[in-house]
Amino acid sequence: MIELYHCADARSFRALWALEELGLPYRLHILPFPPRVHQPDYLALNPLGTIPLMIDGDVRMTESAAIPQYLATKHGPSTLAVGPEEADYGLWLDWLHRSEATLTFPLTIVLRYSRLEPEERRLQQAADDYAQWFLSRLRHLTRALGDRDWLCAGRFTMADLCVGYALLFARTLNLEHRFSPEIRAYWERLSIRPAFIAAQNAQTGKGDVA
Repeated sequence: MIELYHCADARSFRALWALEELGLPYRLHILPFPPRVHQPDYLALNPLGTIPLMIDGDVRMTESAAIPQYLATKHGPSTLAVGPEEADYGLWLDWLHRSEATLTFPLTIVLRYSRLEPEERRLQQAADDYAQWFLSRLRHLTRALGDRDWLCAGRFTMADLCVGYALLFARTLNLEHRFSPEIRAYWERLSIRPAFIAAQNAQTGKGDVA
């Protein structure tokens, strides 16, 4: 059975949501955030101390945007993946990686310097600058959604899931009021998906783990 080490609404939510979308059985381990500080024995499993850690047999993965790609291709076939034979394969990969490197990374800086650091080490200027960086990159998402409901291949895929997590993260930082109408509508489509709701319930103990 797949095992997932997870903190509520952290990057590992991508993996949890992906497992629910695919209907795969899994065992969920919920840790306090950040686990390297609050649960140091976790370092024996993942020396990086980061979330997620997914274990699938002999496979161990820690990159939150790579795990949905792995799951959809390894445990497919699934319409959640876009194959090399499809016209939007490159676009799919681009959005998968953009979701983390371009959209999620600046939000981690906002979180650190506005909430996680001790009061005397917080840097509001850094938090504001990186929030603006995120919002400026978000304009490309608005453009992409101008003529479509989903990002590629005419259907919901793991690219939407990974980008959707970046929007969830932004909402926890109270940035949703800066979303364009296109992004607000996109978020509504994402957040009513049964697998999204099941993942939210699983991390709060309200649902059954598959």
